[in-house]
Amino acid sequence: MNKADLVSEISSKTGLTKTKSGEVVDTIIETLQNTLSNGEKITLVGFGSFGTIERKERKGRNPQNGAEITIPARRSVKFKSGSSLDSLVNS
Repeated sequence: MNKADLVSEISSKTGLTKTKSGEVVDTIIETLQNTLSNGEKITLVGFGSFGTIERKERKGRNPQNGAEITIPARRSVKFKSGSSLDSLVNS
């Protein structure tokens, strides 16, 4: 499923136009992005939780020539699925 499919599904289930449904999806995505960029956690009961983790600087190798490189420290997004989602996926 892609964003257009999601918009169509929301539109058909709610009776909203595809334009309004698209605005809703865009607003949800923007809100999630802003919350995570501020380092806050998002918990959607029954679905899962999103958060950020700090990755330390580490050594790696360039696969083309084998030279050692330093991979810089960075924040990364993680997702932990909720038990309801896990049971739906595994049924």
